[in-house]
Amino acid sequence: MNSKIVVLAGDGIGPEIMDSGLKVLRAVEDTCGKTFKLEKFPFGGAGIDEAGASLPEETLAACQTADAILLGAIGGPKWEKMQDTPEKGLLALRKTLNLFANIRPVSVSSALLHLSPLKPEIIEGTDLIIVRELSSGIYFGEPRELTETMAFDTARYQKDEIERIIHSAFKIAQGRSKKVTSVDKANVLASSKLWRATAEEIAKEYPDCQLEHQYVDSAAMKLIQNPKAFDVIVTENLFGDILSDEASVLPGSLGVLPSASHSDGGPSLYEPIHGSAPDIAGKGIANPISMILSVAMMLRQSFQEEQAAQAIEKACDAVLSNGLFTHDLGGQASTAEFTDAVIQELKGA
Repeated sequence: MNSKIVVLAGDGIGPEIMDSGLKVLRAVEDTCGKTFKLEKFPFGGAGIDEAGASLPEETLAACQTADAILLGAIGGPKWEKMQDTPEKGLLALRKTLNLFANIRPVSVSSALLHLSPLKPEIIEGTDLIIVRELSSGIYFGEPRELTETMAFDTARYQKDEIERIIHSAFKIAQGRSKKVTSVDKANVLASSKLWRATAEEIAKEYPDCQLEHQYVDSAAMKLIQNPKAFDVIVTENLFGDILSDEASVLPGSLGVLPSASHSDGGPSLYEPIHGSAPDIAGKGIANPISMILSVAMMLRQSFQEEQAAQAIEKACDAVLSNGLFTHDLGGQASTAEFTDAVIQELKGA
């Protein structure tokens, strides 16, 4: 039986890196023993240009019946002043599919230690995952208001929304070092007080795991001072947005980190953490690693293809260890050259 993957290449460098990701996917298809059916649809700026909407109805319908979704990147100056922007399409897709759990793994290849803004002895061995609640909190809370002299937003959380994201974090931790750090601001915010109390309740269901709490300001400092102290970090939408972006600079480039967004039972979405980089679009120099590793995450988390996922990750690391770097990493390799090198590593595995 074929597994249906909806492909949303998007804008800017999205189509270029998506092409790399799909080539790598095809290279491991035999390892998986299954055939992936790829269906491509316009989304973001491409959706506006081709179908008059950032999230065309046909695209949304396809996503709702997919086994998994791959997204390249969206956005660019061309659409930023329109009423319907690519970013609105992404928010609508997340909300409609109930993609409540954003998963960002952060690790640093030994070949890239010299690119990190942190000293090698601090960053080496970093291996953490940030689990961010993605569909509630201050970004979605009502009421909200903006006038010339006053503005307010509402940071609202229901207990069941907190429960499901905390469960997600503990389940991930059970397959790792069994440590969960819950990040909040419970000394000030009512929503954080509920968050902390709920985390304590859920932790009792996972006696094999350790739960610790950190205020968000303390966690932000510790993430720089000693990133190896963390295993799984779980937090609410706003804090997760900030901390995951902070963590993204630890490897020295946005081009090497993937992410996943999960629902309660529907399809998951996998995408690089970076934007569409319109300034380098079409030049063939975009770093495809984050897209390739997003494919690996998809194989592991949506299709339980651990062997194929590990093979892709090891192939990327081997290419870097061999000294082949794209422009953002200080090298000269093109997108296609790096992709071909990964595929050659996979063939030789």
